[in-house]
Amino acid sequence: MDVLIDLVRREVPEAEAVLANTSGFASGTNSGSTTITLHSPDKRDRTQQQIAEALSASVRNLNDARTFVTQEQTISVGGGGGGRSALPVQYVIQAPDFPKLRAVLPQFLEAANNHPTFNATDLNLKFNKPELVISIDRERARTLGVSVSDIAQTLQLTLSGSRYGYFIKDGKQYQIICQLTRANRDETLDLKSIFVRNRRNELIQLDNLITVAEQSNPPQLFRFNRYVAATVSAGLAPGYTLGDGIKAMDEIKAQVLDESFSTTLSGAARDFSESASSLVFVFILALVLTYLILAAQFESFRDPLIIMFTVPLAVAGALLSLWYFNQTINLFSQIGMIMLIGLVTKNGILIVEFANQRKATGLSVSEAVQSAAIARFRPILMTSLSTILGILPIALGLGAGSESRVSMGIAVVGGMILASGLTLYVIPAIYSYFSKEFHQPRAKTAVRKKELVEAEVG
Repeated sequence: MDVLIDLVRREVPEAEAVLANTSGFASGTNSGSTTITLHSPDKRDRTQQQIAEALSASVRNLNDARTFVTQEQTISVGGGGGGRSALPVQYVIQAPDFPKLRAVLPQFLEAANNHPTFNATDLNLKFNKPELVISIDRERARTLGVSVSDIAQTLQLTLSGSRYGYFIKDGKQYQIICQLTRANRDETLDLKSIFVRNRRNELIQLDNLITVAEQSNPPQLFRFNRYVAATVSAGLAPGYTLGDGIKAMDEIKAQVLDESFSTTLSGAARDFSESASSLVFVFILALVLTYLILAAQFESFRDPLIIMFTVPLAVAGALLSLWYFNQTINLFSQIGMIMLIGLVTKNGILIVEFANQRKATGLSVSEAVQSAAIARFRPILMTSLSTILGILPIALGLGAGSESRVSMGIAVVGGMILASGLTLYVIPAIYSYFSKEFHQPRAKTAVRKKELVEAEVG
């Protein structure tokens, strides 16, 4: 731990505080963690991600322990399947029994270590707790006149360190604790040097009655959905997303596990999977609600359909901008795409509403929509620019903790730019194709055209 702290102080000058913890872990006493608190972004030249990548490369040279670097999740999540890990990909393996789970875990962990998607792996079910298993030769004990309960009681009295009572001396109360001295209980062979008294009041050495075997077992067993379970956690290599990590775990599952095993997700991976499916539902629900509201407003099922063609333009712009700036489709970028549904449909509403008004005066569909696009160009441009400039600080990552929201800002800005530019061309074209002519007397049409021309000239 001292070596790791020295490395952090040397490699991370941006660290404001370093906190080391070497106890209190369910995985055993040979585990520890070091938490680094960084200075605010305006006081350092490197981002948190850059510091983590540089530190990950440095800790690989440490041979005394298996060390990996993780970052706290932006959105706090609850663990599952036993154990809590800071690594984002948490894959829970459920087995019918413990021996079968123990046999397959080394293969699964080795496959995860060798997969290019992951830069670090961990397992909450660690077989690192040494234990002594005492087996009693019942036949010999019966022959020598020693009962099993006598052997168990003797071991408890000599090794457990239990408190059996109190005594008072000089006005002070003292505990009575029964246990062999440390010199007589430190070694495994010391167990066999203990004597037990049989029914004939003879002392029998335990070496004649027991066999001792050393084993390594986990300090804690985990269950998930009533199955024996273990959680394999993994950190993502640069350039890979949480979705890539889940897909990689599924590939390893298909190679290593048979049909008797079942798997599920936990922690950040579980939240990502659930939010992804929920956001798809929210996106579809937003489209349906927007369409129904517009249908009630325009008293038509055709005009809202024309307006909704702005949404694919916005989503295409969001995806293109995310790809260009090397961002991922995550929770924040998906929220940005849902925001675009309401932001970009207003451009189509302006054009279609004015086109309907112009068409009602007697203009043809083509003339009406062209006139509406020209008349509403300035309002569309002003509202789009105000939205883009308002979201721009998020896209630029200004402010503390803004790196996680950059993808949302880029998605909204990119979608608004592409949709606002193409709306003036796509919506009139679609309107000309779907909309019907408005029939009224020719005399009124000619008069209305003359009034519109005079108004535009004036």
